[in-house]
Amino acid sequence: MTPDRPFFGILLMLGFCVLAPLGDSLAKLLGESVSLGQLILARFGVQAAVLVPLVVIMGGTLRTTRRIAAMTALRTILHMIGIAAMFTALRFLPLADTIAIVFVMPFIMLLLGKYVLGEEVGPQRFAACVVGFGGTLLVIQPNFAAVGAPALLPLVVAVVFSLFMIVTRQIAKEVDPITLQADSGVVALVVLLPVLTIFPAIPALTLAMPVAAQWGLLVLLGILGTFAHLLMTWSLRFAPSATVAPMQYLEIPIATVIGWLIFRDLPNGLAAVGIVITVAAGLYVIVREQRLSRLPAPPAAE
Repeated sequence: MTPDRPFFGILLMLGFCVLAPLGDSLAKLLGESVSLGQLILARFGVQAAVLVPLVVIMGGTLRTTRRIAAMTALRTILHMIGIAAMFTALRFLPLADTIAIVFVMPFIMLLLGKYVLGEEVGPQRFAACVVGFGGTLLVIQPNFAAVGAPALLPLVVAVVFSLFMIVTRQIAKEVDPITLQADSGVVALVVLLPVLTIFPAIPALTLAMPVAAQWGLLVLLGILGTFAHLLMTWSLRFAPSATVAPMQYLEIPIATVIGWLIFRDLPNGLAAVGIVITVAAGLYVIVREQRLSRLPAPPAAE
């Protein structure tokens, strides 16, 4: 078993918080000239190209049980849908606002845990969900007024990635992270290539030969996305989730800085207030989870 190294785990999660919005900013830049299908193909194609040889070099195998293969396929499809919704949202919304809205995901996962998995959720955490979602609505409102329905796409991302995380939890302890990501890259290509071949007339699925500058950015997009998710997974191997989870909220200020440097976008006053409320509610939920995890378990019934 890998020993806990909390500081190293925090550093890995910090790396994720930098790489993930950098990848999103590349998708936003490329989205003006490259189709959505081509962006997703680059994202997962690079993932497969990098990680499949790595699995072979490490002496591993992509073969797995039928159950794990089915769960990996479901996880990959959810991942592709989430990324497609995210990349589409970035065409219309500022980077920081998009990521801030996506951070309603912890509240959605809490509610899914209560109503789908039957987990216990007390009134205080439920109230934090309501407050956090209210903060998210404050971020959505000015964007919805500006661009309409696309402002709701980050909510789709949050719901889909909540389901993605639930599926991941079911198999994470049974599959090596690199093997899981390599398998996902292969599954994504098996799904994407026929779709892009059969439906080339749909603008979002059109494939075109990238120009020189686009080639580099598409490869970089795939590399950033691949290693961002690996850093998140590895961080959980060196530190408890309760330690690294609050670090994820650093992604919002980092995205704000990146959005300003590249696109000169900043959240407006109402959106900024909503971001603060969402972050505060999310951190409250995380801190409360930490406290509850330290409480002694109730005695077993005799």
